[in-house]
Amino acid sequence: MLWLILFIGPMLFGLYAQNKIRTAYAKNVRIGSRGRISGYEAAQAVMQSAGITDVEIVQVPGQLTDHYDPVRKRLALSEQNYRGNSLAAVGVAAHEAGHAIQHKVGYSMMKLRQTMVPSTQIASTVSSWVMMGGMILIMFAGSPFGYQLLTIGAVALAVIVLFQLVTLPVEFDATRRAKTQLVELGILDRDEMTGVNETLDAAALTYVAGFVAALASLLHVLMILQGRRD
Repeated sequence: MLWLILFIGPMLFGLYAQNKIRTAYAKNVRIGSRGRISGYEAAQAVMQSAGITDVEIVQVPGQLTDHYDPVRKRLALSEQNYRGNSLAAVGVAAHEAGHAIQHKVGYSMMKLRQTMVPSTQIASTVSSWVMMGGMILIMFAGSPFGYQLLTIGAVALAVIVLFQLVTLPVEFDATRRAKTQLVELGILDRDEMTGVNETLDAAALTYVAGFVAALASLLHVLMILQGRRD
């Protein structure tokens, strides 16, 4: 039953989070800001207020593909958010600009997250193949080597869980910075922040769901390994 909870619970939470962000974004992308400022202009204004002049703002294909690349110093906005002047577009653009501010001021959690990127990429690749191989060997061959593979997989999953955990304060802080700047710079009126809050809070929930899913996977593997020892 516990294994079922560890599988079904995070899956349902993840689906809920994805539906939440899709619904919130679809709603607020239709509501234009009073100032008619575009996402590009909002991101530019937020960064300029922080003295950031060396970050390129580019348009990328897709929906909600927005991100900040600290290595290339590039802020990427999806077409709807780059050109659009909706509450959702302005909110998302300001959030990504919040990451640029984190980079400029040397926000510790962002620096830690960037340090973990290479190891996490390796862990993500290793965990899937090692876990699959370990489970196949245990289920169909009863091989002890399968448990050794699962142990390696557990270590890889632990790295991913830690990365997801560190990501949470990075995302929450960027959202906080975005909300503050949008009002202080006069980009949006306070009564317009309802749409921004709804969109960014829903986006933050997807990161929580990612952490929960990774943690549940790790706990599942640890239970299998513990069951063998028992």
